[in-house]
Amino acid sequence: MKRNLVSLIMALLVLVPAFAQIPKPAATFGFEPGADHKMATYDQMLAYYEKLDASTDRVKVTEIGKSVRGRPIKLIFISSEKNMKSLDKWRAISEKMARAKISEKEAQQLAKEGKAIIWFDGGMHASEKAHAQMTPELLYRIAAEESDEMKKIRDNVITLVVPVINPDGLDIEGAWYRKNLGTIYETSGPPILYQEYVGHDNNRDWFMGNMPETQAVMKVLYKEWYPQIVHNHHQSAPAWARIFIPPFRSPVNMKIHPGVTTGVNLVGTAMANRFAMKKMPGAVSQTTYEMWWNGGMRTAPYYHNQIGILTETAHTSPTPRFYPPDSIPKMIGGRASSDGTEIFYPYPWKGGESHFRDAVDYMLEASMAVLDLASEKHDELLYNIYAMGKDAIEDKEGAFAYVIPKKQWDKGEAINLVNVFMRGGIEVEEATASFKVGDKEYEAGSYIMYGAQAFRPYLSDLMEKQKYPDLYLYPGGPPVTPYDLTGWTLPMSMGVDVDRITSSFTAKTKKVETAIKPVAGNVSGKAGFGYALDNKENITATVINRLQKEGEQISIAQAEFKEGGTTFEKGTFIIENGKKTGELVDKLSKELGISFTGLSSKPSGEVKVLKKVKVGLYKSWDANIDEGWTRWVLEQFEFDLDTLHNVDIKSKDLSAYSAIIFPSQSPEDIMRGHKPGTMPDPYVGGIELEGVLALNEYVKKGGVMIMFDQACNLAIDQFALPVRNITDGIASSQFFIPGSIIRMKVNNADPLAFGMKAEAAASYSRSSAFETVTISRKAEGGNELVKLPPPRPNVTAVATYASSDLLMSGWALNPNRIKNKGAMMNVVHEKGNVILIGFRPQFRGQSRNTYKLIFNSIYLGATR
Repeated sequence: MKRNLVSLIMALLVLVPAFAQIPKPAATFGFEPGADHKMATYDQMLAYYEKLDASTDRVKVTEIGKSVRGRPIKLIFISSEKNMKSLDKWRAISEKMARAKISEKEAQQLAKEGKAIIWFDGGMHASEKAHAQMTPELLYRIAAEESDEMKKIRDNVITLVVPVINPDGLDIEGAWYRKNLGTIYETSGPPILYQEYVGHDNNRDWFMGNMPETQAVMKVLYKEWYPQIVHNHHQSAPAWARIFIPPFRSPVNMKIHPGVTTGVNLVGTAMANRFAMKKMPGAVSQTTYEMWWNGGMRTAPYYHNQIGILTETAHTSPTPRFYPPDSIPKMIGGRASSDGTEIFYPYPWKGGESHFRDAVDYMLEASMAVLDLASEKHDELLYNIYAMGKDAIEDKEGAFAYVIPKKQWDKGEAINLVNVFMRGGIEVEEATASFKVGDKEYEAGSYIMYGAQAFRPYLSDLMEKQKYPDLYLYPGGPPVTPYDLTGWTLPMSMGVDVDRITSSFTAKTKKVETAIKPVAGNVSGKAGFGYALDNKENITATVINRLQKEGEQISIAQAEFKEGGTTFEKGTFIIENGKKTGELVDKLSKELGISFTGLSSKPSGEVKVLKKVKVGLYKSWDANIDEGWTRWVLEQFEFDLDTLHNVDIKSKDLSAYSAIIFPSQSPEDIMRGHKPGTMPDPYVGGIELEGVLALNEYVKKGGVMIMFDQACNLAIDQFALPVRNITDGIASSQFFIPGSIIRMKVNNADPLAFGMKAEAAASYSRSSAFETVTISRKAEGGNELVKLPPPRPNVTAVATYASSDLLMSGWALNPNRIKNKGAMMNVVHEKGNVILIGFRPQFRGQSRNTYKLIFNSIYLGATR
């Protein structure tokens, strides 16, 4: 009898469904994902992924890279046991279809044979806390559920999930929430960026690929797996809506294949229908978000013929909230009526209790809508990405090729540009011999990107000028605010010469297979005195910083000089011979691709000794993305850098700094910071009057203060500088440049512009423009005010916005309002200087053509 009972139990165990053996997230976390007041840590999630992987052959956990702080970034594959045994096969089919180099017959066959590749990610914007908590349950459901729907999904789809794309942010936001749980600061955000350098801009880095997290994901998307749908979860739903889903609002970028746009709409419709049938109200479309800008996690895929999906779900915090039903606004997202009469908001949410779990549920169902559609249309999705790629290859109206000549003002940035395109999956060739196009000859070592490739939309969009359409709220009214940028042409912002070629040509080439490294530079001439180093290349800043750390003596030529038959320009760095100088110069030349010229004697013209450079960077407790980008740039070039908080500005000896930089931030945020009661006491307040007085004293005694964009107004107002920001108070219906590239004229004879071209591109995003102002005083013996001319010797325009043809790329309303106005001003303030840069010269790590304006401003303080 006992033996029979054991046999029965064993038989029953065999029949237990597979999902009963697969662990649920709650078993590891100790609570259900989305529980009130609870957040799983990244360590708990890593433990769960490993348990999930060990429990079933339907799951494979891999690591694709590390975060800035060294945390592992996991990519998890889920499909049927059978499909999981042939992952290499499905990847190869997906690549062939995306690259579209195969025949029509083979494409049709592979579309039937292959599996749809579908991507999900969570945790990018860590302040939006629910999607990182949702992804473990999504993984469990796909792996464990035995419904007919899920079985079909597993059979027809290879699902790729990066559960937490920003692990550092989950650590930061989770720790802050738990620390302040139960206090008045429970729903506040941390006083630091939730990604080490870029915070929210980690979703603005998807064509540059500056951050390691971005690079890891781009490799999977555009060089390995080529998913047909990329679903990027976020949480900025319009107030009183439960979730934003596609379709997006206009405009759509003309470079995007219409098959992508209609594919996005198809997915959005599937989501809307699923929410309606599951009685989940509050899904809204066609508001806020558009399909124009390149550079976001879901927008860059458009230019790779992939269907990029953004959903924005409500309720970002584990803390519950109540929405009074009698307070529902008449309009949702500024466009949709809340009464149920709106086509794209047909099922309004009526308010009431809102919980963290609600967000998890909405995200799960949105993801399921994607998977269900993909399982039904897997062959169609595969064929369509092939057809769109083929259209791009056969396009006769686009460029035949883009050629990057070997000879460049800054050859290092030309290499960086090529590597940016390679990260995005663009195919690049290097000329192995000289060749001609028309009357122009190109040297061997020039780079060629042919237009006839599947990702032509990505190539042409980043290479060519953007022309954003004129859109206004109503005739004569203010413009419709673009979601992000309107112009981002990379050769302009990076300062690289690129030729767009429309006629066919032939050239002997080799395919560039891996990221390009600098070719070793030359060390020439007799170095009896030392070495000369040209200042045109950004990388010279790294060279100078490394040499200074080794104790080398460096000067900057203030005038042109000659040595033998060579003429050296203003701004040339001069490195005097020391015990190790020759060895260091040789090493740096080989490693960084920089050339040095030996000097037999000391230059005859004026030179200024460059003292040891040390930079102070202001960092508010009101976490500032522009500070993060500035810090990243300065660290990339190895500057000796200190972070200065409010207390440091007030009490530290600031004379130790060659320059102090204030990144773009409103004067109010810098001066006042967080108000009492909104943050714990250590993070309340700004620099206040005490800090202004300390900075004023620092500059008056010879210091250099460098102000970016919004921060300029702080110095103008607090130091009573004879400069006015002419954009202050202008209505957007009269003047508006939301995010475009604007032409500047640069006085490159000025020490602050040494090494710059005479014309440069400014990344202008609701930025500033300056003019000098007159000073009024009472006339002797009377009360009449007399206007005096501005003290021009004390104010120098280093760069001005051009007098004509200001708009290089993007869109601008009445840009002539800033023509000939100051873009960068050097204001003498007693013994020191205040440098006003009216735009962000380091903007998102893109505007590399204006980096030298920062570096030279720093050097000004070190040449006192």
